[in-house]
Amino acid sequence: MSLSSSQSAREKVVFGLTIVLSVVLLYKISPYLRVNNIEAGDRAPTAELADIGVDLDAYQGKFVLLNFWATWCAPCVQEKPQLNALHKELSDKGLVVLSVSVDSDEQAYKKFLDRFGIEFPTARDPEMSAPTRYGTSLYPESYLIDREGYVERKYAGPVNWMEPEVRNYLRSLL
Repeated sequence: MSLSSSQSAREKVVFGLTIVLSVVLLYKISPYLRVNNIEAGDRAPTAELADIGVDLDAYQGKFVLLNFWATWCAPCVQEKPQLNALHKELSDKGLVVLSVSVDSDEQAYKKFLDRFGIEFPTARDPEMSAPTRYGTSLYPESYLIDREGYVERKYAGPVNWMEPEVRNYLRSLL
């Protein structure tokens, strides 16, 4: 009898520890399980951008093209020179091109910016808190945010930013 009662006590302890560890794990991963899906018409989240040193509110009154990317993403690499050209062409008309890299390797990120001569504001978010809040899981993904801070348009996947239709659309908003 004592063998079975000690076995039963051990099973209760293991069960209790399993419950406690499950709750702790769920608490830790819950921010990553929430699926946000920011779409046109939604207010653009700003808190996670502020956490990485980007004050989206500072651009109020301008259109912001917020681009999530990574140096290891081939379509992202193709977009960067186009975004640089778009920045040069439309920044004086009220468009702010702003990109957030999810690179964990800070040196690769800095080397990339130097190599491509990126002139628009960039930030690095290796914890991916901002893209997670926006609902971005594949890169590149871009959000056109209007003067009041609402998402005007969401671009999932790579975009040819030099395409006349895209540039004319952006110019029409400015």
